[in-house]
Amino acid sequence: MSHTVIPQGYRSLLSLYETQKAIGLLKRLFEDSLSGALRLHRVSAPLFVSAASGLNDDLNGVERPVAFEINQVEDTAQVVHSLAKWKRLALKRYQFHPGEGLYTDMNAIRRDEELDNLHSAYVDQWDWEKIIRPEERNADTLKQAVSAIVQALTETQTFLRSVFPQLCVLPRLSSQVTFLTAQELEDRWPGLTPRQREDAAAKEYGTVFLMGIGGALRSGAPHDGRAPDYDDWNLNGDLLFHDSVNGRAMEVSSMGIRVSPESLDRQLTLAGCDSRRALPFHKMLLSGQLPLTMGGGIGQSRVSMLLLGKCHIGEVQSSLWDAETLRICEQAGVALL
Repeated sequence: MSHTVIPQGYRSLLSLYETQKAIGLLKRLFEDSLSGALRLHRVSAPLFVSAASGLNDDLNGVERPVAFEINQVEDTAQVVHSLAKWKRLALKRYQFHPGEGLYTDMNAIRRDEELDNLHSAYVDQWDWEKIIRPEERNADTLKQAVSAIVQALTETQTFLRSVFPQLCVLPRLSSQVTFLTAQELEDRWPGLTPRQREDAAAKEYGTVFLMGIGGALRSGAPHDGRAPDYDDWNLNGDLLFHDSVNGRAMEVSSMGIRVSPESLDRQLTLAGCDSRRALPFHKMLLSGQLPLTMGGGIGQSRVSMLLLGKCHIGEVQSSLWDAETLRICEQAGVALL
């Protein structure tokens, strides 16, 4: 059963080729703004990593990576889910200093993703990571980075509206970020699901950074799953905007202060993942051989949807879809790339 829903009366504001032009422009604009605001240097990134390295992102711990063999290579290769761990190791290899960081294009395959308006098996992100000092491992540092990202997004939207005036019918993104915790959302809307709470918060505030994701709330369940070995669950969050086209919250970024040796030790035990301590990446981290960092991923297709007023992620990226989704989109006149 397809989870795709096309809003009644929806029509794309841009033609098929105008959409392609706009995507290219917004990516160039946003990359420049992002790298300048956070002092990031562009680097190359892997499409796949060794399964034995422990570098792949385990997401919620149940998703199956795409794995394959390579001629003359002993280790099994895994297509990345994200570069959350790889970036931290790369910062050590590049010998960057506190205050400096990297960003890269990340392309991934998430074969178990439930397909709908916002989710695809193909994932494209700007992945970024920067080194921080011990005294910067706090919520204020995280909030400053969030505000810088939101500023880059609003600047990009303003320029796009000047090039494509038809986009001016879309609401302007709110540059005022409301910082909330997952526990505050549960306390306010205890009868709603986590997704419904996000929808309610985004509708009320416009731009929301939802903090504290991964650990159990007072209800006993986490707001959402997070792997225990990259974000510190007390110092992370999701950046949400109200999507006026689909009438719901749209998460465009997941980010956080990364685990220290102490918080990794704690979270591995809480998550029942103590076996990961034997993996090369985890050994380095637990022994203090990797720099303290913060970082995240910013969805390129999600940003394109938001700024161009698209209702389906397939309008801004090329992927594969089930027959029911293709039928629904064709009947509604929605052109998938």
